Amino acid sequence: MATPSNQRFVRLLPIAAAAAGVGLLSLMDAFMKEAALATGAYTATVLRSLFGAALIAPIWLWRKHGWPTRAVFKLHLERGIISAFMALSFFFALTKLPLAEAIAISFIAPLIALYLARVFLGEIIHPNAILASLIGFAGTLVIVGGRIGQGEMDQDALLGLTALLFSALLYAYNFIVIRRQSQLAGPIEIATFHSGVAGGVLLLFAPFLGTVPVAESFLPLAAAAALTVAGAMAMAWAYARAEAQVLVPFEYSGFLWASVFGWAFFREAVTLTTLAGTLLIVGGCWMATRKSAPAVAAEV
Repeated sequence: MATPSNQRFVRLLPIAAAAAGVGLLSLMDAFMKEAALATGAYTATVLRSLFGAALIAPIWLWRKHGWPTRAVFKLHLERGIISAFMALSFFFALTKLPLAEAIAISFIAPLIALYLARVFLGEIIHPNAILASLIGFAGTLVIVGGRIGQGEMDQDALLGLTALLFSALLYAYNFIVIRRQSQLAGPIEIATFHSGVAGGVLLLFAPFLGTVPVAESFLPLAAAAALTVAGAMAMAWAYARAEAQVLVPFEYSGFLWASVFGWAFFREAVTLTTLAGTLLIVGGCWMATRKSAPAVAAEV
């Protein structure tokens, strides 16, 4: 018989997996910014997807689970196509904006996703989930107002912001697709098709956008590919076991990681407004854990 403490532990497992996935993917962003600056956003994005597929596909084939059904394969295609353009636009934005600022602006996506989850998945939006997301989003506004407001809005910054907004819209819908996908396929299969389909779609544009990769980009690209696979598997496992509205606010913790990695990789300073916004983000994430246990535990 499950005790209340055991139920809470089980409820927190998907949250822990989602938080770990965000951390891994944030580190991946730092490596990808390094690679994109060295060899171009398009080439870096394509190679990351192909390297990722090469890492995870042999494991999926070795497990011999068979080819996915037509319905599941359509979901893999849908998410792969979305992810291809979402990633390309985001990594392009990273070449124009500081890492932490880019992550902060992208947080509009989880806010949109909560309401898309209601429309496409029929999830009931609990007041705590709404308030948690609004608090987290308020934190991003504090950060954006404090950091971007102090700089000049030149053409590069405008291009970066435009690319980020486009990426955020795709990212919001991506949450909905991964929720459906995670109910029908395992993390290894999802990670395999996520990288493979995205890489295949982007390769179609190679004659127009491709460049010869420089040698110094291969190490960060290999690291980014491994982190992409690990992060995608963690997120798929989490979304198979908890509602989108519970996990989405934890996307905001990505800014904590972006601040650290932005300083470590590119010496991007963390300001007082960044710290203030971070407190709001952490507060929003904490509130998201206050959802009652049974609704989530039943899905494990």
